[in-house]
Amino acid sequence: MALIVKKFGGSSVANAERVLHVASIIAEDYKKGNNVVVVVSAQGDTTDDLIEKANEINPDGSSKRELDMLLAAGEQISIALLAMALEKMGLPALSLLGWQAGFETDSHHGIARIKRVNTERIRNEIAKRNIVIVAGFQGINKYDDITTLGRGGSDTSAVAIAAAMKADVCQIYTDVDGVYTADPRKVDNARKMDEITYDEMLELATLGAQVLNNRSVEMAKKYNVELEVLSSLENKPGTIVKETVNMEKTLIRGVAKDTNVACISVVGLADKPGTAFKLFNKLAQFEINVDIILQSVGRDGTKDITFTVPKDMGKTAVEALSSMKDFLKYKDLTIDESVAKISVVGAGMESHPGVASKMFEALFDASINIHMISTSEIKISVLIDSENADRAVKAVHDAFFD
Repeated sequence: MALIVKKFGGSSVANAERVLHVASIIAEDYKKGNNVVVVVSAQGDTTDDLIEKANEINPDGSSKRELDMLLAAGEQISIALLAMALEKMGLPALSLLGWQAGFETDSHHGIARIKRVNTERIRNEIAKRNIVIVAGFQGINKYDDITTLGRGGSDTSAVAIAAAMKADVCQIYTDVDGVYTADPRKVDNARKMDEITYDEMLELATLGAQVLNNRSVEMAKKYNVELEVLSSLENKPGTIVKETVNMEKTLIRGVAKDTNVACISVVGLADKPGTAFKLFNKLAQFEINVDIILQSVGRDGTKDITFTVPKDMGKTAVEALSSMKDFLKYKDLTIDESVAKISVVGAGMESHPGVASKMFEALFDASINIHMISTSEIKISVLIDSENADRAVKAVHDAFFD
């Protein structure tokens, strides 16, 4: 008897037909004698629809606490419907909201982090041979307020349960049948991988590959939770994400695109020690993640710093830095949201020279200009105009995989 954690995304439970199909997938493992815990996202575009409703009421932006109260309703609908579908099949099922399932988080509404999962309720229900259906994406803070984990948070919820309960496997069901070398919906010759390491998957997820949430991969690596990414629509093996892979590592594992990027330039900063610290310390106070950073060579006592942030944090970053203009004494501040980040990832590249050259050549041949470059041991990222993003992914993918 195994303990299996299954997570189903919004597209997998988008309508009644798909909810019933998901119930049949769960039933198959349950009838084999396994214990099954299921984590579910909100149906289809429910979360986006709820955000739109909030904006209709208050276009200037509602409080993050009330947004969490609203958005948590999406998962409550999904878990109840899925439990009803299992009941219809004659199977014992019980739905639990995040707080009922023991998810304790910090108080950062909208981007809460899990502090602890008290699995007592889940274990008690499993002992009764119930199928437990848990609302992903949500928890409760020390003030008994509902919190949400941010986009893709249901992946993190599933991995957290698997880690806390030492599950045998955590299966993430999506609308694709595994992890590909590029988005198969945009790149015709994208290849599915049988296995990928945590580090490679974490880079791909962080750099825009939407098949897994990066926080979930980070947690899986920390607690050694074996993940399997597979399709809820097709009955076929998926991609295993784990510490090491049996096959010899290939040079490049994948190409990712991220359009949730804003490029901010701070022009005419004082060219002296502590300037960069003051700037980025201010952004850190607003919990703004900074990615690519470019600093110009100082001339005439000044320098420019350009960096990227998530697009949805661009306005906050500009407001934060605008409030410091007299303190930082810069001349100008601009933001460009018409950019995209294209990245190649592969643990094998660190021992193979020429990867960057090959990537840049592919972009040159496609007449795509590069604005900024960032590298690490297992990835190379470039910033380009967003209108060229899909062409860039195809050109770079063809260069490495054709």
